[in-house]
Amino acid sequence: MGTHTRAEAFPAAPTSSGPAPGGPAPGGPASGDPASAPAPPTPVLRPHAEDAFAGELAALAAQDDRTRPANWRLSPWAVATYILGGTLPDGTVITPKYVGPRRIVEVAVTTLATDRALLLLGVPGTAKTWVSEHLAAAISGDSTLLVQGTAGTPEEALRYGWNYARLLAHGPGRDALVAGPVMRAMTRGATVRVEELTRIPADVQDSLLTILSEKTLPIPELGEEVQAVRGFNLIATANDRDRGVNDLSSALRRRFNTVVLPLPGTPEEEVGIVARRVDQIGRSLDLPLMPDGIDEIRRVVTVFRELRDGVTTDGRTKLKSPSGTLSTAEAISVVTNGLALSAHFGDGVLRAGDVAAGLLGAVVRDPAADRVVWQEYLETVIRERDGWKDFYRACREVGA
Repeated sequence: MGTHTRAEAFPAAPTSSGPAPGGPAPGGPASGDPASAPAPPTPVLRPHAEDAFAGELAALAAQDDRTRPANWRLSPWAVATYILGGTLPDGTVITPKYVGPRRIVEVAVTTLATDRALLLLGVPGTAKTWVSEHLAAAISGDSTLLVQGTAGTPEEALRYGWNYARLLAHGPGRDALVAGPVMRAMTRGATVRVEELTRIPADVQDSLLTILSEKTLPIPELGEEVQAVRGFNLIATANDRDRGVNDLSSALRRRFNTVVLPLPGTPEEEVGIVARRVDQIGRSLDLPLMPDGIDEIRRVVTVFRELRDGVTTDGRTKLKSPSGTLSTAEAISVVTNGLALSAHFGDGVLRAGDVAAGLLGAVVRDPAADRVVWQEYLETVIRERDGWKDFYRACREVGA
């Protein structure tokens, strides 16, 4: 297992647009034989943030004249602008990656500019992973230094492992050591991400204590240690619905500055988030543009918010909440699935029937209890709501 090397996120402009002396034009075949032409790159389903938004990152880097912490590609101000969006002095539009309170983003970015690690906490679907990826992309130009936390995550994932063939042949040595993402980030002065920290067993979590407090990673087998280069930091995410799974020890929690990512504050804010992400995902999947789909998005968001909050929008009717989270991320999934249905099996216009099946699947997670909650909501709220008759019929059909 070798180390992973990323290309520069903000490449310098080429010094010449012509062919190299004595060689073919850039990108052209090495000879007249078409078979010798380089194969075009295979498009990936989901590019990393630093690749998908390379143009925006390059524009920010070119116009960013503020102080940058050691080994940061952008200043804290530019990182926050990249996350929240804005318009640069030259007119370049930076699209928002996160819609929420600006102060939350500023605190997160400022934390990473210190020697304190960052913990993004929130209910499922509040964009914790999304924000951590974009923070790493803007700060280090590389969001791929990642440890995915699970119940089976071993200590080696947070520290290092061994190439056992070399270990048996030559004994312990640097050649036999396999650096994990955390160690690679330490040696490069980069940002590493740990997803779902509270799903990792507690004794494995605690292997981060020395790394976060002393900024060193001991290698007792070799009598050595790795010291973090300036710029190194760690972003962890945790789902606050998982409290009690593997709670962080008080010692580890003190090593983090915790930032809570809230659910969208208003319906229109959530509608905007869903519409923007569905458009981005639809483009990546070559789905047609969604004409007049905002009404169906607003309906899905309304249903999710009412069931999530346990009360109708007007505050008049108390509701039972299902067992699922009904997050913004799930609303995006429901609408994206509906868009695909309308494109492949409909007329390309997003309608109630296109989102009804996905909506039922998102709400009814427990076949017994959640179905009762959904049927009661359908009959007492949606059925009586003006302008929702088509939505009611579509939901009844898929639930029959």
